[in-house]
Amino acid sequence: QVQLVESGGGSVQAGDSVRLSCAASGRIFESSLPGWFRQAPGKEREFVAVEGWRDSSPLYADSVKGRFTISRDDAKNTVYLQMNSLKAQGTGLYHCPTTSFSKFGSAAARDFGPWGQGTQVTVSS
Repeated sequence: QVQLVESGGGSVQAGDSVRLSCAASGRIFESSLPGWFRQAPGKEREFVAVEGWRDSSPLYADSVKGRFTISRDDAKNTVYLQMNSLKAQGTGLYHCPTTSFSKFGSAAARDFGPWGQGTQVTVSS
C-alpha cells in the first residue's frame, strides 16, 4: 500500500510562512488528487486544500484562500503546501490524503485517504 509521509511542520509565529511536504512511496498522485487537511486538538479534521482536476483550479478552504498554495512535483512524487501569513487558527496536525477524481469538489474527510502520521504546525500569536 502506498504510504504518505508529511514533513516540514514546526513552531512559528503568527505572520510567518511554512512549506509542508508530502512524499508518496509510489505514484499515487498520478491516479488521484492530493489534498491537505488539518486537525486541531479536540476538533474534527478540517479540509484545507485539494489539487485541481482537468480545467478546475485547486480548491481551498475559505479560511486559507489567498494565503495557502498547494503544488506538486510529479518527478519526486511529492506534494507541497505553502502557507503564508499564518494565523493562530492554523495550528494543527496536517495530513495529505488523496481523493479520487470522481470525488473532486468534496471537502469531506471520509472521501480522502490514506492518512499518514501528519506533521504538526503550531502558530503562536
